[in-house]
Amino acid sequence: MVTGFLKGMWTTFKSMFETPVTYQYPEVKRPVRERYKGRHYLHRYENGLEKCIGCALCAAACPADAIFVEASENTDEERYSPGERYASTYEINMLRCIFCGFCEDACPTEAIVLGHHYELSFTNRRDAIYTREMLIVPVPPNGKPTPIQVEPGKFDKAIPEMENPK
Repeated sequence: MVTGFLKGMWTTFKSMFETPVTYQYPEVKRPVRERYKGRHYLHRYENGLEKCIGCALCAAACPADAIFVEASENTDEERYSPGERYASTYEINMLRCIFCGFCEDACPTEAIVLGHHYELSFTNRRDAIYTREMLIVPVPPNGKPTPIQVEPGKFDKAIPEMENPK
């Protein structure tokens, strides 16, 4: 009985001199692992066009039915993505999402990506539904904001041709 008490006191005494592992949270963010799946983002190409082509494969792959995608047709006067269609409505219900990453795996254009942002809090259910405007990343410095006007016939493929590095 006495040996157990002394062993416990020794453990307590040892831990008094160790450095604490506490993060001062709002000021210092806790680093996450490389494979961490956090908040969703919709990415763009370098020219500013959106990568999402409105195919809804992410919604089909979602086991929690948290994603809703509604596609509309692109025109040469109003072009959002390089394909025939774009996602006019893209919503993710973050209360339903289980952050599995199946939507990221199913996307053929790598438009939807789960980032490392983990500060997700809501005060009501409406705030938990992330819309397309909330998910899309800002326009790159050399790109143009969507929608853009293009000459007819410029974009005829959903995924633009990439230049081969030499």
